Amino acid sequence: MPLVEFTPQLHRFVDAPACRCEATTLRDALEAAFAAQPRLRGYIVDEQGHLRVNVVVFIDGRRARDLRGLSDPLVPDSRIHVLQALSGG
Repeated sequence: MPLVEFTPQLHRFVDAPACRCEATTLRDALEAAFAAQPRLRGYIVDEQGHLRVNVVVFIDGRRARDLRGLSDPLVPDSRIHVLQALSGG
């Protein structure tokens, strides 16, 4: 089953445990994580369900491409890393 992991910085704001789930797309995996921890949704996706601009997702080491539909495919052993983008100087 795919594994969704969240950046440690996110833990400052909300409990964000890793989540194993039955999922074939990034959206399915994120929805499973949100079902386990509903407060995560507001930090990861916007009101339209699109990935927030300050969030970056990597699937098996590659950056997710579909930031709106979140339709990037997963395989049974995919690892998804959800990170908050850093900014500043």
